[in-house]
Amino acid sequence: MTEASYPADIPTAQLDTERRFVRITGERADGFVEFDFAVGEPELFVEMILSRPAFEEFCEMNQVQTMGPAEDAGPEDRMADFAWNLRDATGKRFR
Repeated sequence: MTEASYPADIPTAQLDTERRFVRITGERADGFVEFDFAVGEPELFVEMILSRPAFEEFCEMNQVQTMGPAEDAGPEDRMADFAWNLRDATGKRFR
């Protein structure tokens, strides 16, 4: 495998893995919390679900910062077709 060479004027991306983020996206009647979790960059996240006690422990262990509500992509956004999540897909049938 060869090492990739990049132009010298492109800065190296810095990712601070100590920064952790949580955005609550829903709370179920059965006591589960649906949330987004990100490490380093709030724009790159995974969707998770935990019971309320487990969620609170998870947040404490990870020393998370709370994110505000997600901004919806407008129709003019050329990536709008990709602006969905698993929560949106649960009620849809795919062929």
